[in-house]
Amino acid sequence: MMTVVMVFRIAMKALGRNRLRTGLTMLGMIIGVGAVITMVALGEGARAMIEEQVKATGTNVITLTPGNTTSIGVRVRGEITSGDADAIRAVPQIQWVAEGVSARQQIIVGNQNNNTSIVGTNVDWPLIKSWPLKYGSFFSEYDVQAAAKVLVMGQNVADLLFPDQDPTGRTVRVRNHIFRVIGVFTSKGAGSGGSNQDDQVFVPYTTVMKKITGNRRLNNITASAYDGEGTEVAAEAVRQVMRMQDGIGPGEDDDFRVITPEDVIELRTRSTDTLTSLLAGIAAVSLLVGGIGIMNIMLVSVTERTREIGLRMAVGARAGDVLRQFLVEAVVLSAVGGGMGVGAGFGVALFVTWYRQWPAVVPLDVVVMAVGFAALVGIFFGYYPARKAAGLDPIEALRFE
Repeated sequence: MMTVVMVFRIAMKALGRNRLRTGLTMLGMIIGVGAVITMVALGEGARAMIEEQVKATGTNVITLTPGNTTSIGVRVRGEITSGDADAIRAVPQIQWVAEGVSARQQIIVGNQNNNTSIVGTNVDWPLIKSWPLKYGSFFSEYDVQAAAKVLVMGQNVADLLFPDQDPTGRTVRVRNHIFRVIGVFTSKGAGSGGSNQDDQVFVPYTTVMKKITGNRRLNNITASAYDGEGTEVAAEAVRQVMRMQDGIGPGEDDDFRVITPEDVIELRTRSTDTLTSLLAGIAAVSLLVGGIGIMNIMLVSVTERTREIGLRMAVGARAGDVLRQFLVEAVVLSAVGGGMGVGAGFGVALFVTWYRQWPAVVPLDVVVMAVGFAALVGIFFGYYPARKAAGLDPIEALRFE
């Protein structure tokens, strides 16, 4: 009986006789495994980037937005007001609360202008976001009560309208109103919604309501729990307070939404995960194509080596030895191709990271699974040719031309 080492040596020697054909046969596995690794790496990188962006805004931040509900068979949109914000301030688990309204307007300075998002909020906003200022100061409670025309800029807006300057004390025009710049935030980057927070300006929410939009309703309320561990408890407390505020009875749907960082991460990664799984599934099809290629080449190899098989069986090789030899050849083709595919996948992922500044994360279990799956493909598609070789009649094989 032939030893495992001997079977492996014979298989490797057989594969080495036609290196070009062996390399082309492995190409399907290389492409398949490489594509799977690349897709998973970029998908996991996207998830990590989303989590980093959301957590950068604070793990204890809770956002309340209007929702939809059904009233007498009609779908209506709920409302949130300043009274709701005051009720939330009374929740023991809540530390800070900021009313929120938004509008998009042109910010004009001389012959420079920038179409940007105007965020109306109150004095708790920088505390909720843990966002320090680069220049000046944030507006005061008096500014909020008086609906003062004061404005704090994000870093990108300040760089565009006042390059290489401290704009504190300067004035800008929004529609027909003159606002005084009182501060500039430090650079913050993308927020939980994916937009760049540095492309915004911040004014008292009362000013936006009375002098820009004329709308008395809030777009959102942003609050923060005392710590990240208590966020879910605080969010549930906010939900119960809002149900009381809106007179929602037991069994009735909420007409608002309470969103935590975990909700944002789940929402933003859901589509990413779906797309990654779809692309990885498509890439996995090429593994099957590679397996079919291995079966095809192994069948050709059996035909080409019929006399060799007959000679070995005539001098004492058993059918099991022949089966193992051809099975090892198929597994080596797929496993080595899978290993090279892992390297190719890493290389493509690193290139995309360098070229597009897109993070790539490759979980170890995915690498093991990809190589293992490649080996299983080799066993599955290599078994039939190996079985066919082992079933040859030695005499008929020796007569084969």
